Amino acid sequence: MSVSDKLMSASGRLAELSGRAKQAEDRAAAARSQAKGELEQSAEKARAEAQAHAEKLRASANATEANVSESWNDMQETLNAHIEKARKNIGEKKAEIDVKRAEKSAENAEDDALFAIDYAYVTIEEAESAVLDAIVARNDANELAAR
Repeated sequence: MSVSDKLMSASGRLAELSGRAKQAEDRAAAARSQAKGELEQSAEKARAEAQAHAEKLRASANATEANVSESWNDMQETLNAHIEKARKNIGEKKAEIDVKRAEKSAENAEDDALFAIDYAYVTIEEAESAVLDAIVARNDANELAAR
């Protein structure tokens, strides 16, 4: 893939990201009216999809480790740790039956959801910055090559 193809791919992937964010918004809105069993299935499906994408990202980063900066590797490790902790907390929360604990668990889950959205927002901004930096770097390289 030529570099211009990579930059075109980056632009297309940003568009896909936008579409995926809209899909998440639509699913969250629909979840408000789902029955408990259906809602639990939707949540499990979302977790499985997130896990599959995280594993795919991990494999991709490992395959291209020489080309992925250390800061991105650190970010991936942080994300993986957060995902693992969230999965553990979900399992623990399902075992709770005390009303006060259930309320606290719900509040924690809501806080986690809001943090995940904020994290995704920052990640999107970082992706935009990385794409623009790549365009600047490519333009610099092309300019130097033309001299």
